[in-house]
Amino acid sequence: MTSDKTTGTVLDSSRQPARGTYEDRRSEFIGEICHIEGADDALRFVQSVRDRNPKARHVAYAAMWGTGGASGERMSDDGEPSGTAGKPILDVLRANALTDCVVTVTRYFGGILLGSGGLIRAYSNAATAAVAAAKHARIVEGRELSMTVPYAWYEQVVQLVRTSGGTVAHEEFTDAVAVTAHVPAESAGAFVSRLREMTAATVEAEDLGAVHEAVPVER
Repeated sequence: MTSDKTTGTVLDSSRQPARGTYEDRRSEFIGEICHIEGADDALRFVQSVRDRNPKARHVAYAAMWGTGGASGERMSDDGEPSGTAGKPILDVLRANALTDCVVTVTRYFGGILLGSGGLIRAYSNAATAAVAAAKHARIVEGRELSMTVPYAWYEQVVQLVRTSGGTVAHEEFTDAVAVTAHVPAESAGAFVSRLREMTAATVEAEDLGAVHEAVPVER
């Protein structure tokens, strides 16, 4: 995940999908978008949608995840004519520069055939409605830093994390405070230097490795 990557995701703790709908000639198309980490997550979500909609005629989907060599994509028309369902959904993801998400479109058939053009439009519109309903985030690469902080320095260290654009991921209060912080990669070096300077080297930060966090994007 890199700082220029955007992912369609719901950023609340329940990780519930965002939804949007489209209707055409009595057929209902229900779009849902959910954050994923990879192909397995995508397939689990698609199956959950099918389980929730046993009477639906089709559950088409498209998914994209990762960047570079770790990237992947998958789609399915789920019985619709080839190229009329999965590809229009995938095109919506590409047009919005989204990754790390899966979009399903569940179709309840209304009894009237729509033709290839109508199906492409319907699946695209339902996917677009789901994307519009989702909260978006930019995935930022950072460093996970571990510190043992005396209580006398606790407030100042937490403030330094925040002013560096980071977040406190975990705290454990004993005779001192064990703080695990996530700091943007581009700020990590300056944070470590400022921490040593501020605490006269009484607090050192151990770099535990790379982390990736979703930063909400204003739309």
